[in-house]
Amino acid sequence: MSARSLDGPKASERLATGVLWAVSALVCCVLLWILGDLVVRGAGVLSPEFLTEAPRDAGRAGGVGSLIVSTLWIVALAVLIALPLGFFTAVLLADHRASRLARCVRGCLDVLNAVPSIVFGLFGSGFFCVTLGLGYSILAGGLTLACMILPILIRTIEEALRAVPSDLALAAAALGVSRWTRLWRVVAPAALPAIAVGVVLGVGRALSETAALIFTSGYVTRYPDGWLDSGRALSVHIYDLAMNIPGADQRAYGSALVLIALLLIINTCVRLAARRFSARMAP
Repeated sequence: MSARSLDGPKASERLATGVLWAVSALVCCVLLWILGDLVVRGAGVLSPEFLTEAPRDAGRAGGVGSLIVSTLWIVALAVLIALPLGFFTAVLLADHRASRLARCVRGCLDVLNAVPSIVFGLFGSGFFCVTLGLGYSILAGGLTLACMILPILIRTIEEALRAVPSDLALAAAALGVSRWTRLWRVVAPAALPAIAVGVVLGVGRALSETAALIFTSGYVTRYPDGWLDSGRALSVHIYDLAMNIPGADQRAYGSALVLIALLLIINTCVRLAARRFSARMAP
């Protein structure tokens, strides 16, 4: 074999590696550019008062404390409702992966995953707010977001369960372990890191959602009194400041920084909790 034929694959491999590094560097630069722009434009409004007070004067004064509480309540409701449903649905799909019904359900989930958020907002407004009589409320917003993130959770958890080596479940079955004990004590801990990724993706979509919450959770900026009280999410507040309130651009950027910080904190907590739970549940 000639030296030229040996150098060909090495050259193509070096080219592919260089392209990957260039794309990775470009993505990092874009992310740093966005974060830097937010910090430069919005860091000036950050203060303890900004993080604890409710907005005043249509958002030109005050802070985002009440909006943080409303956002956390909405996201917590969405995850608490969608995660159990998504987990058990994913278990059934993973167990019946080749059935016609499972293929049909997966197709429906993929379609739902591509539905625009404004459509979910219209559905939530008509069903949860009007038909069920919940009105503009945190509960209606959380239920709507649960419907939105459910396809992401189901598909991610299903792939996580299917990625677990079958030898683990077979070894547990050979020892006489029941099906649900195998799932809970063997399969789930092994799949938990990937399941945490699905939760993170769902939380990220829920935190960034605007259109669906405008139609369901409402615009009220005070501290919520309960699940049936209306509450404005941070993403809705950022949209309102940027589009409807003259002279509030800096506060919109500051609110965006708070939203990103909230997302990073929640993601870190989810990953740490998944790691500890996996270590505790592992046999």
